[in-house]
Amino acid sequence: MILGDIADGLTRSIERASDAVSEAFFEPTVRLGVTGLSRAGKTVFITSLVANLLDRARMPGLNAAAQGRILTAYLQPQPDDTVPRFDYETHLAALTASEPRWPASTRSVSQLRLSLRVRPAGLLAGLQGPRTVHLDIVDYPGEWLLDLELLDLSYADWADRTLSRIEPRAQAAGYLDKASSLDASDRFDEARARDLAGDFADYLNAARSAGFSDCTPGRFLLPGELEGSPVLTFAPLPQPAKTPRRSLWREMERRYEAYKAQVVKPFFRDHFARIDRQIVLVDALGAIHAGPPAMEDLRRAMADILSAFRPGRNAFLSRLFLGKRVERILFAATKADHLHHRQHALLSAIMEALVQDAKSRADYAGATTQAMALAALRATVEEARDHGGQQLDCVRGRLTDGRQAAFYPGELPEDPGRLLAPARDGAESWLDAEYGVMDFAPAQLRLKPGEGPPHIRLDRALEFLIGDRL
Repeated sequence: MILGDIADGLTRSIERASDAVSEAFFEPTVRLGVTGLSRAGKTVFITSLVANLLDRARMPGLNAAAQGRILTAYLQPQPDDTVPRFDYETHLAALTASEPRWPASTRSVSQLRLSLRVRPAGLLAGLQGPRTVHLDIVDYPGEWLLDLELLDLSYADWADRTLSRIEPRAQAAGYLDKASSLDASDRFDEARARDLAGDFADYLNAARSAGFSDCTPGRFLLPGELEGSPVLTFAPLPQPAKTPRRSLWREMERRYEAYKAQVVKPFFRDHFARIDRQIVLVDALGAIHAGPPAMEDLRRAMADILSAFRPGRNAFLSRLFLGKRVERILFAATKADHLHHRQHALLSAIMEALVQDAKSRADYAGATTQAMALAALRATVEEARDHGGQQLDCVRGRLTDGRQAAFYPGELPEDPGRLLAPARDGAESWLDAEYGVMDFAPAQLRLKPGEGPPHIRLDRALEFLIGDRL
């Protein structure tokens, strides 16, 4: 096993060296990772990003587009033959149909290559002609990213940590009753293991629906071809005084280690470790609506996510010998179109505060980080409504049943601590305010030639993520 790991590492070092030399002297490639937790809008983000790079009339915040230096953009086959292609055309068709609908959410890793023909800026403009920059967009579920934390935890540590964290949650009551009623030193039984794993998966799905973010192991939520396999048939159990061979505890421990070795490590090696720019999409409004426990859970999840990155600058020699490091990380609060623009700065400030602990570590390691509020596809328009003699700044859009509705979500605080402090202190609800969310359907689009879908700050997000490479 050790010799195999060494050989595999040497092979990948040679591949990285070849890639580094090719990118340095020929056509540079930027690998942009797009992730986020459930309902953060990854699929819509990528679809709108690609559409707005192909037709750039709505991209004034992307300097290369505003200056007319992007001569053309076109899709190409993705470079990794074993990775599914992101189904851009199908997702765009869903958003631009006569009755538009949200596309299906991310369920596995996918990839898309967009190539940009770019004219250089500054002094180089008169010395060399246009060059091609490849943007490889890698889409993967945020739940899988949280699994990287498991690599540093033994089964005993993970089980103890998980049981302590979920103990106060109503969604976990059924599983905790079952887990506490058995003796994990008993002889292993496959039917019992399947029953426990199924109940734990049910808890994870219920917790995710309730707004919680720390729903690991991620493949329990998105099992794919692994559904029913032993690597997904384990669960956290209280540790007994003795753990004899062939006991339930020992087999759960073995399957947990197999999950790390056969599911988590290959994902890190084949996809995650090759990313050099990253955007993490966050449904902060959904967490605020769900209440302080979900807000604190989201803050911890953001810290766990960033701990999985290898932040730092991609110097040529360090890439050659040590592999890529993430240079820029953007934390983006999505669904900014659910708020009046007057509150966008408040949402950005809340996002900054949510990721402050994680952001400080990344900045220290040499990565550039930023937080902002955006909407990859604008589904609402703004309007003012009189209510009880008070003017409310609302948004109006089409609901999933086709009706039009105006919505006032509540007033976000100017001080993010008004939300984060109660969440850290274990409050069960907001004492002085209520915050709402609305499930808007995508608006019908009437795009002029050269226009991509309407958005909020997608161009600024791209300028931060890849503007220096254009």
